[in-house]
Amino acid sequence: MTIKKITVVGAGIMGRGIAYISAQAGFQTTLVDISLEQLNNALQEMRKLSKKAISKNRITDSEARALFSNLHTSLDLVAAIEETEYVIEAVPEQRELKKNVLETIDQHAPKQIVIASNTSTISPTELGSYTKRPEQVAAMHFFNPVHRMRLVEIVKGLETNAETVSVIREVAEKMGKETVEVNEFPGFVTSRISAMVGNEAFYMLQEGVATPEDIDKAIRLGLNYPMGPLELGDLVGLDTRLNNLKYLHETLGEKFRPAPLLEQYVKAGRLGRKTGRGVYDYTNDGERIKK
Repeated sequence: MTIKKITVVGAGIMGRGIAYISAQAGFQTTLVDISLEQLNNALQEMRKLSKKAISKNRITDSEARALFSNLHTSLDLVAAIEETEYVIEAVPEQRELKKNVLETIDQHAPKQIVIASNTSTISPTELGSYTKRPEQVAAMHFFNPVHRMRLVEIVKGLETNAETVSVIREVAEKMGKETVEVNEFPGFVTSRISAMVGNEAFYMLQEGVATPEDIDKAIRLGLNYPMGPLELGDLVGLDTRLNNLKYLHETLGEKFRPAPLLEQYVKAGRLGRKTGRGVYDYTNDGERIKK
């Protein structure tokens, strides 16, 4: 099964990143969202990303033009999926929202379509149960920032068939990614580790163990992480991190209980880069303000 057309549902941080690399890989890509403002913001961010890539000689001007000629946006989910061959669901990590989106996709998408979810924690078996074709549903877990991170986790549900896994692997590899196949279990591999490290960093911040800058620096230099856990939380969104921890706490127990300080930040609307403030301050046109 050769895929030429991909629809990405959800124009948030992950959705726009996935759409960018999909179009760059040569797929005719439609990015769908219910918000015109969100779609416009996504296009603006992708144009900034392409200009930066050109300045660093990662892509050429002609490659950037080809990328944007492959990229389309839509407010109409039904119209977008009726003409596609492959859907990547990348809406926020909320069960009811994913359920509604997947039910709509199932109702209107072509018969042989592959439905991949960019979930980082939710069971692909559960996601497949929202459709009448669970054998064609699996998790395709990308990492942020999508254009730089090389890994995609492929997670099968109970009913996922071998052909679906094969198509997802082929699409991921065409996007320039390496894949691992993970048996279904809450949090898969990476989300369990990342959530635990990020949560522990919040507990340390809450306890006054060190400043956020020094916690991040210690992890970067001492454990050779590319980013510290607090700055990573700001990048992915502290609300997303909290939702993941709540699910892991519910399914795997006390070791994933969210730090009270993390819950406090989310209640205050300090969600990270997307709101201008999280652990760090980004009110200087999105650039982190150094203390």
